[in-house]
Amino acid sequence: MPSTTVAVGSAVGLHARPATIIAEAVGDAGSTVTLALEGGEPVDAGSALMIMTLGAEKGTTVVVTAEDQATLDAIATLVAKDLDAE
Repeated sequence: MPSTTVAVGSAVGLHARPATIIAEAVGDAGSTVTLALEGGEPVDAGSALMIMTLGAEKGTTVVVTAEDQATLDAIATLVAKDLDAE
């Protein structure tokens, strides 16, 4: 599965709102996506609760892995975006 590394863009990290937006996008994509801190265990990006367990703050590097490149690009873009500013 393809993967990429991105820095968390949300001002307060991957807390409830950004995690929910990302999890919903994963659900809409209908494919398996994981997020992990570098060197850490991957979590299911389709679950907002699991995303929040990462404790990723703004600027934290996160590895995004997905079944296909289009989904990977879409989720990586969301992780890197400040989802609190919308």
